[in-house]
Amino acid sequence: MPNPVFPRTPNLSGKDAEKKRVEILDYFHATFDRYEQLFEALNCDEAYYEKPIALRHPLIFYLGHTATFFVNKLLLAGLIEQRINPKFESMFAVGVDEMSWDDLNDARYEWPSVSEVKAYRDSVRAMGDQLIRTTPLSLPIGWDHPWWIILMGIEHERIHLETSSVLIRQHRLKYLAPHPAWPPCRATSAAPQNDLLEIPATQLRVGRDANGNIDPAGVAYYGWDNEFGCHETSITAFQASRYLVSNQEFLGFVEAGGYADESLWLDEGAGWLKFTRAEHPTFWIRDGRQWRLRLMLEEVPMPWDWPVETNYHEAKAFCNWKARTSGDPVRLPTEDEWQALREFTSIDDLACGAEERSSGGAAPANLHLARYASSCPVTEFAHGPLFDVIGNVWQWTETPIYPFDGFQVHAVYDDFTTPTYDGRHNIIKGGSWISCGNEALPASRYAFRRHFFQHAGFRYVKSGAPATSQTSQYETDRLVSEYAEFHYGDEYFDVPNFPRALAQLAIAAMGEKPADKALDLGCATGRATFELARHFERVTGIDFSARFIGLGTRLAEQGRLGYTLVEEGELVAFKERSLAELGLGPVAQKVEFFQGDACNLKPVFTGYDLILAANLIDRLYDPQKFLESVHQRLNPGGVLLLASPYTWLTEHTKREAWIGGFKKDGENFSTFDGLKTILGKHFRLLRGPFSVPFVIRETKRKFQHTLSEVSIWERN
Repeated sequence: MPNPVFPRTPNLSGKDAEKKRVEILDYFHATFDRYEQLFEALNCDEAYYEKPIALRHPLIFYLGHTATFFVNKLLLAGLIEQRINPKFESMFAVGVDEMSWDDLNDARYEWPSVSEVKAYRDSVRAMGDQLIRTTPLSLPIGWDHPWWIILMGIEHERIHLETSSVLIRQHRLKYLAPHPAWPPCRATSAAPQNDLLEIPATQLRVGRDANGNIDPAGVAYYGWDNEFGCHETSITAFQASRYLVSNQEFLGFVEAGGYADESLWLDEGAGWLKFTRAEHPTFWIRDGRQWRLRLMLEEVPMPWDWPVETNYHEAKAFCNWKARTSGDPVRLPTEDEWQALREFTSIDDLACGAEERSSGGAAPANLHLARYASSCPVTEFAHGPLFDVIGNVWQWTETPIYPFDGFQVHAVYDDFTTPTYDGRHNIIKGGSWISCGNEALPASRYAFRRHFFQHAGFRYVKSGAPATSQTSQYETDRLVSEYAEFHYGDEYFDVPNFPRALAQLAIAAMGEKPADKALDLGCATGRATFELARHFERVTGIDFSARFIGLGTRLAEQGRLGYTLVEEGELVAFKERSLAELGLGPVAQKVEFFQGDACNLKPVFTGYDLILAANLIDRLYDPQKFLESVHQRLNPGGVLLLASPYTWLTEHTKREAWIGGFKKDGENFSTFDGLKTILGKHFRLLRGPFSVPFVIRETKRKFQHTLSEVSIWERN
């Protein structure tokens, strides 16, 4: 039966702010309820602590993560002033995707009890409820609106409703129990014979405007940063399969030995195949001479007319097999071609008309959790002459995710998309049976590693046109590119490279002291991290921005980076740098990068012989807390090097949290006075203060020239 209760992502425009407040409050509680209901399918506490798959955290992490996200983002946006549980808000903050900087070492974690995490979620729920009830609200809610962050937290939880359901599906059945809120589809029959339909040439314009994201119909929805900007293109006519590829259709590939024929797999896919030794889709189970299918909470006899669920590599290998056996140019669709399918079938942004939406009716698709807690036959939902253009399962595309023209990062969630702009995350489109909120919008752009499993399948297209890719080997994020040049690029106006100069000062201050571990805190894109590794056995770089550490990580892994620099106006220059040409090649294996909050670091980051904090303290929301506790991260006799231009700005640090730069008792009280007062309890001053200059290039003719004050301290 359809579920008409679970609310859709709200329209963020309108005229009645108080009515909208009630709608968003309902959206918040319904989302929290449904997410917690998912975990009710776990039948014992042990189920929370055994990993469903080796490359992801155990489920206790995901139970806590979404609540932690609320707190961390609301705090960053200034909507709340205090943490609820600093330990949880560090432990559960990062580590969701299998990124190279993720901290997936089990030894780093002492997970709390299930009851403690549930109690924490209750506290976050109460905080969110109070915030929504009392925070002033004006309409519409757009990108820069304070309530955008509230919607960000809710939509983030809906993403994890889906990703956590995938992990539960990969969990051992002994940890799971049937649940009345999660009934799968029971319908199945013979699979249809697939065929190809003509899709006409299409002129495409997609993207959203961050400065005015209300469409002509007066509707505005929450969106993630990668949806904003503009993309225009022309798509030549092609043919598309009428149905998603069914289990029956995919069986032909399995029985033809597709998993044993390496020639059908791309190099990356062949590597995955060799590592996993896969012989069939991961959710298929051999039962003697029969097949069964693993659903989220049970196994069932194989429904051959349901869509097959694969990762990208399997879908691509099937298309290569189909092309070989048919002699036709068969491949996966691109993102643009999927949008052409959407336009061809006139699927609107919510897959239903306004009347259906306002009445809470189910969309004409297996979507929004309105139908089943599983896939269903590929013949059930027609969209024009095609089926399942949206819903049922996500659809893999040939397109690695890339930024639209005019893309900009949202300051409060700078690492939602940018870590995926690496050519290794392919876009999935259309949504699945559990896709809710923003996920259910055709405008959404989600991307996963090609070996990942979602509730994802595919359809194929026949086209003589190649699947073009808009990705680039060059970093195009302007701020990250400026810092890449600042750290690894040319020297300007005879000013020495700043990160290297600080690393040299720090190494000199060490003298004959032990040089086992160093911490580069606020490492940005990581040059000082590498430079310190010339002297230390192991160096950890930590920065709040995943955009920055992503570049450092990429450089450590690949030894080379490329980036674009603004020359003037729309003109750019392309630059490349390598560790080898900087003399840093031999130290790459001695560095590691993590995302972290300097005011709330995980306990594991301790035992250092040196801590370098460059241009950091005047960007912290609580610099005193950092300075009062930093000695706990250092070994006795360890060295702390601080550098800062003391550019106190209320957008980073509230005025009452400044540690200097104001009048005190009628006299000037400098930041260095504040440093002496706070650090004097645990440190003695070795050297300083003195100035070290740095230059940041903005354009070919515009540069920032700044003096950073350096002081070097030794822990008592």
